[in-house]
Amino acid sequence: MLSPMRQSSKFTTNCQLGKVVKSNSHCDYIVQLDTSNDVDSPPQIEDYGFGQFVKFESSRHWAVGIIYDSELFNSSFLNSGPRLTSAPDPVFTPDLIQDTCILLSVALVGSLQNGDDHTHYGLHGIPRVVIPANTPVSQMSIDEVHTFHRSADGKPQFSYYSHLLRSGGAFAPQLTQQVLSELIATELFSGAEQRALQVLRKEMSWKNAMSAMR
Repeated sequence: MLSPMRQSSKFTTNCQLGKVVKSNSHCDYIVQLDTSNDVDSPPQIEDYGFGQFVKFESSRHWAVGIIYDSELFNSSFLNSGPRLTSAPDPVFTPDLIQDTCILLSVALVGSLQNGDDHTHYGLHGIPRVVIPANTPVSQMSIDEVHTFHRSADGKPQFSYYSHLLRSGGAFAPQLTQQVLSELIATELFSGAEQRALQVLRKEMSWKNAMSAMR
């Protein structure tokens, strides 16, 4: 069974990472990270690492995703336009906006649902509702990750394993192995469920090692 956790009808607010700017598919979304130009307290590099669970919060839907890739976007890279050869005149120099940003690739793995007793549980798989543009995206706490991995009847679940292998991009095997390692380390599962996760992790580790030798 799941380890004890606090039950609440309202989750603790976590660090907002950014907002949805586009999607590559129904389960593959691009999130633009907030910067100091957007918010007073932008996220730190530890908040949006590889394998981080995130939540998409809108008025109709609360989707859950995992960061599987990132991209540094700089519009001035390889810019072939003219350059000033002398120091600019401070009187006529316009304000410059730093046109750089970090884009996060997120694979959706399910959603959080409201239970009859004002608690929450996870629904794993492909979410039915399309997430609108500009939807806020925040990191998930360990309690929220635990809740997502509990079914409606309170049993532990890890039903998005094969889906993550298909939707996790070029690093899907490494991503899946990392998620398994973190779930095992948090002792979210116990008994037979914990041993099953350990077997899956060993199998994934073996496959990753064999693919690297080819």
